[in-house]
Amino acid sequence: MASGGQATAIGLFGLKAEPAVRSAVADIASIRPRSGIDVRVAGNPAAAPKQRTRIWDLHSSLHCSIIGTCLTTGELRRLLVRLQVAGAETADDHDLHMLGVLLAARPQAGAKHLQKTLDRRHHSALHQFAKAKHADTVCALWQDAMKRGDIPGAYWALLTHPAATDAMVKQAFGEVHMLSHLVGAANRADIQRLRQLESDNASLSAKLERQQRQLRDGFISRDETIRRLTDALARKAGDDIATAGAADGTNALTAALAERDRRPSQELTRCDRLERRIEAVVAERDEAKRALELSERERETLRTQLALVESQIGTLLPQDDDQPVGALDLHGLAVLYVGGRSHQAPQLKSLVERTNGRFLYRDGGLEHSAALLPGLVSRADLAVFPVDCVSHDAVASLKRLCRQLGKRYLPLRTSSLACLLSGLASMQGEPAASPDTVPV
Repeated sequence: MASGGQATAIGLFGLKAEPAVRSAVADIASIRPRSGIDVRVAGNPAAAPKQRTRIWDLHSSLHCSIIGTCLTTGELRRLLVRLQVAGAETADDHDLHMLGVLLAARPQAGAKHLQKTLDRRHHSALHQFAKAKHADTVCALWQDAMKRGDIPGAYWALLTHPAATDAMVKQAFGEVHMLSHLVGAANRADIQRLRQLESDNASLSAKLERQQRQLRDGFISRDETIRRLTDALARKAGDDIATAGAADGTNALTAALAERDRRPSQELTRCDRLERRIEAVVAERDEAKRALELSERERETLRTQLALVESQIGTLLPQDDDQPVGALDLHGLAVLYVGGRSHQAPQLKSLVERTNGRFLYRDGGLEHSAALLPGLVSRADLAVFPVDCVSHDAVASLKRLCRQLGKRYLPLRTSSLACLLSGLASMQGEPAASPDTVPV
């Protein structure tokens, strides 16, 4: 008898379905290839094939259990859709199972893809069973899988294992068949329990609704009681208006005392804020005062330098052959100028020579070799250097040589002619001091 699902499957594959076979262990007449060629001789394990059995070579009675046990409905549907089987996307679970069973027997229609899908899904189990070389080992692996409940992969690996005997396949088929009955019974028990739980849930829901109704009535009664008590308190307050005058006086006195206690706290907070502001202002004032003092010192220095420059600049101009009285005279003092700008060297030399001095020059380390500095210091009576145009290494070397040779040195604020003139004027008439006492 062909069902609607069978008719659909016939239409999809274009092939006539084989007569339906009963899913019973007793009906499995030949487990191995249906071609009639028996590749295993009973009692002779050495005659066992070396390759795994393909699904289309298994007896058709095994296809139903393989499709139902070793593949999920979703995996089977995806395979059939990929093979472009018409109606696979909309077929129900039973028709989908029928299509898979028919597909297993037809290698040209897609059984090869079904074989690959099963091998890929149960790769771990196949790898484990592949290590077994004898039927006893395969049987032991199957029994272990049964204990662990890992049925699908072990079932597929056993059915296709080259060392599996017909007896082992029949036993595994029967166990899987009985497991399907047990699962159905368990599902029936679960359905009965679900219905009982639904009944219990309905009873609990009704009970909860009654309790919520009782709570709602209780809240209404409570609100009514509160309203009556509030009205009673309002009437009592109206009766006590006659004695309210004395109570008002007491309340006013209490408020005044509280205000008196609150004011000192507010004043203390205000004083703290003012003290912090005063400290900040004092700090700013001290900082401004220090900056002002520094500016005043710089101003006085500049004023002194300007006065010296004004007193000496006129005497340096070539007015006549006679030098005015009181002009700056270095009396042959050898002045070593270290640093500055090279284009100013001629002007610096002219200034020193006009004040009856000898001029020695070395730049700040750009062009002149550092090895020339000791010889120049030994020939000089006074070493000067502008702090704004000289290298740190040159200054350090110059100070060290002056201390070693007992020479005086004078730092200049800038590399200008006026600063040099002011420095020389400040040194005129001063006694020779130790180089360690010369301010830097």
